[in-house]
Amino acid sequence: MTQPPDSGRVALVTGASRGIGYGIAEALVARGDRVCITGRNEDALLEAVEKLGADRAIGVAGKAHDEAHQAVAVERTMEAFGRVDYLANNAGTNPVYGLLADLDLGVARKVYETNVISALGFAQQTWKAWQKENGGAIVNVASVAGLAPSPLIGAYGISKAAMINLTVQLAAEMAPGVRVNSVAPAVVKTKFAAALYEGREAEAAAAYPLKRLGLPEDIGGAAAFLLSDQASWITGQNLVLDGGLFLQAGVA
Repeated sequence: MTQPPDSGRVALVTGASRGIGYGIAEALVARGDRVCITGRNEDALLEAVEKLGADRAIGVAGKAHDEAHQAVAVERTMEAFGRVDYLANNAGTNPVYGLLADLDLGVARKVYETNVISALGFAQQTWKAWQKENGGAIVNVASVAGLAPSPLIGAYGISKAAMINLTVQLAAEMAPGVRVNSVAPAVVKTKFAAALYEGREAEAAAAYPLKRLGLPEDIGGAAAFLLSDQASWITGQNLVLDGGLFLQAGVA
């Protein structure tokens, strides 16, 4: 397959060895951007880099909430490509299912640290390294769970609501040079979300007016748009990507 011309733009995509993060990285590379992808598993990252193209992508393994990893990822991006125009904060965790009344507070802290604080940390790092002086854009991957009650994944939903608010706060503070938006997917067919649809996909998809669950490329395309000049007058927005699911919220 012929690669597109180099756009001259560079993105850092967290949690991108597979799933939504990989879908975002793939969309960016497909239009000519270069990318640095992060993830916890080095072998999975190497495989993802190979698929994306070793001349267009690098991988940096580490835990998203680790401040040293955040700094190294941005430093490696600058060393390899000389800039970091775009940041896609996708890394996240949801290690627990259950009622908030029974939730271990240590687990709640871990969810918040990984899903929210890590995104702020990466935003601070890219801001200092390149975006403050040169501009750019950020996309935070939130969730519809941050917009409405989500039984049994309440801690995750709370963290994603915080991610949406983090988006508007950063959008206000980083303007005019850096645009900051978020996307809020419903259930996407990834390993991360498998417990929500595996073995019952047809039943799960039936609730969606478009009659299917999301795919990583659905989110990748939307994120790539927000990380583009075509979205140059869009900031502080949360784009819901739900196959029409919220249309069901009307009065019967």
